[in-house]
Amino acid sequence: MEKVFFQQRVLDTKRYLEKRPPGFSGLVGESPPMQKLYELIERIADTNANILIEGESGTGKELVARAIHQKSRRREKPFIPINCGSIPESLLESELFGHTKGAFTGSVDSKLGLFEAASEGSVFLDEIAEMSPALQVKLLRVIQDKEIRRVGAIELKRINVRIIAATNKELSREAFAGRFREDLFYRLSVISLRLPPLRERKEDIPLLVHHFINRFNIMYNKQIEGAAPQAMQQLLEYPWPGNVRELENMMERAVILVKGKIILPRGFFMGGKGYPHLPQEAMGHYKSLEEMEKEYVETVLKAAKWNRTVVARILGIGRRTLYDKIVAYGIKESNEK
Repeated sequence: MEKVFFQQRVLDTKRYLEKRPPGFSGLVGESPPMQKLYELIERIADTNANILIEGESGTGKELVARAIHQKSRRREKPFIPINCGSIPESLLESELFGHTKGAFTGSVDSKLGLFEAASEGSVFLDEIAEMSPALQVKLLRVIQDKEIRRVGAIELKRINVRIIAATNKELSREAFAGRFREDLFYRLSVISLRLPPLRERKEDIPLLVHHFINRFNIMYNKQIEGAAPQAMQQLLEYPWPGNVRELENMMERAVILVKGKIILPRGFFMGGKGYPHLPQEAMGHYKSLEEMEKEYVETVLKAAKWNRTVVARILGIGRRTLYDKIVAYGIKESNEK
């Protein structure tokens, strides 16, 4: 059996986790960019300044926001995240500020908004660049006056929350181009953090790999020991367009599907552009795409014991799409028992 690959400059995961300061439980890495990030979080956490976190999708912006909250004096109060790009404007205003009974069709009761629910805690506004101009104006007023008005209400309510915003865009450019209010940008970015993409801290990949193996071993009752040297080299050479989230999803797939205790190169599927080759042993004999997809879907269904929610997440598709594939390929659950 091949030895598990450990780079000498990377600490063993267990020892690393034991010595890591409390409050950084979701963040993994010892590269210079991550060390600078940890230091900055320590310095800014216990202030009340608004914070803007910028970084590509999958770099862990919410993890950083949670770390800031956990390091602050607000740690015992709520941390409430919301994705501004996933909720229609009409509903987002109600989610943020609440509404009164009868404020609009269907509002049969009054509702507490997230700013009120997070009293004395932190509100994390993810994908802030997707917020509509009209709502940007209202958010600016909230920041300036420390007051909110529920939809349909007349009276104002005082609030005490810290705002942590995040975006995968460069918000200064969005403001310069007129796509985001410049005054709101300055209010949100009292302190700015940029999260490094995974390709800029590849020395953290072995540590992340073993971190995810440990997590998914527990989740799926497995006993994977690590990745073979060739598999680790494969991961180090990949450009990671989806960043840590892509690595996490890939490791979950690999842990579920691996048959032995060591993940070999064929245990990974690199789907992003820019990867120059797949290892020869992963090629196998040629099959049609339909045959390959059917076999893969069947394998994942069996490994996940037909938990469709887990399978859909691993495959990166919706539950409805998964159901359609099961029907189209004639996959029967009874065949897996």
